[in-house]
Amino acid sequence: MAGSTLGHLFRITTFGESHGPAIGAVVDGCPPGMSLSVEDIQLDLDRRKPGTSRHVTQRQEADQVEILSGVFEGKTTGTPIALVIRNTDQRSQDYGDILDSFRPGHADYTYWHKYGIRDPRGGGRSSARLTAPVVAAAAVAKKWLAEKHGISFYGYMTQLGDLEIPFEDQSQISQNPFFAPSAKIIPELEAYMDQLRKAGDSCGARLTVVAKNVPVGLGEPIFDKLDADIAHAMMGINAVKGVEIGAGFKSVAQKGSEHGDEMFADGFASNNAGGMLGGISSGQDVVVSIAIKPTSSIMSPKQSINRAGDVSVVQTKGRHDPCVGIRATPIAEAMLALVIMDHVLRHRAQCGDVSVSTPRIPAQRP
Repeated sequence: MAGSTLGHLFRITTFGESHGPAIGAVVDGCPPGMSLSVEDIQLDLDRRKPGTSRHVTQRQEADQVEILSGVFEGKTTGTPIALVIRNTDQRSQDYGDILDSFRPGHADYTYWHKYGIRDPRGGGRSSARLTAPVVAAAAVAKKWLAEKHGISFYGYMTQLGDLEIPFEDQSQISQNPFFAPSAKIIPELEAYMDQLRKAGDSCGARLTVVAKNVPVGLGEPIFDKLDADIAHAMMGINAVKGVEIGAGFKSVAQKGSEHGDEMFADGFASNNAGGMLGGISSGQDVVVSIAIKPTSSIMSPKQSINRAGDVSVVQTKGRHDPCVGIRATPIAEAMLALVIMDHVLRHRAQCGDVSVSTPRIPAQRP
């Protein structure tokens, strides 16, 4: 299957299906000599895994990662790093009723027409289960970027359904299952999700992800702009229907006098550009927002057709996230880390010895 690989110098290729024996990723291009252990990777996997609260799918997967290659005596060797995660809690019988029908909003219909064969168990390769190896692979990139450049990543939910979430305290993000930067709104979010679950329905979400301490100069100015590659990667996340960089669609209503981020010796005045100018990183925080559609797997019956083209009614059974956006923050962080890691290596290869006398402007004014 084409399209299973992301990146140029830092490349990842994922494999597996939702209900197969295992899923995983092969990471190629990681520089040698970095200390790497299962524990370095497991932390992010635990943030993404299912069954962590009543508001997400109750599929109980430990998501324990194994490192099969590319590490010797605790250090990366520069050879491909193979990561595998065993599937241990499949319930394939939940999908027996949709073998011959296509679930509205899913990839069933398009997969069938493209390949002439599909795995109906949990969506097979189109399942969001395949984001687990992406998160695992990105943990490798995150560690190298932190050690070599001090780059860090964090993400948070800004909207759940029609509920907007104010940014109040970054420390709260890790203290609740919604990755919400506000403690006082959690009861309202929980009540909203409980109501959705009882109704057998679902909702979408909006997430923001940030990369800090990004060097100036990442990205190529034409077809491989840093923001273009970020948008490409973010749209590769299941259920993402929109990507914004910086001010995004708000820039439509802004005036040029407002949108342009003025520069001063002590820092940028604003960051409407989202940390990129002309597709090249400016040294400011890289800020990306994504829109995630409502989960298509819902209990409510929906009209569809079967493989013969006859009208049918589909009711999705099984264990599903009423809002896939709840567990998507680590995935968005992972995609951003993979793109930045690749561009750091590409910049080092072509422009690593370039230097200018102009001092770097701080990311923002004091």
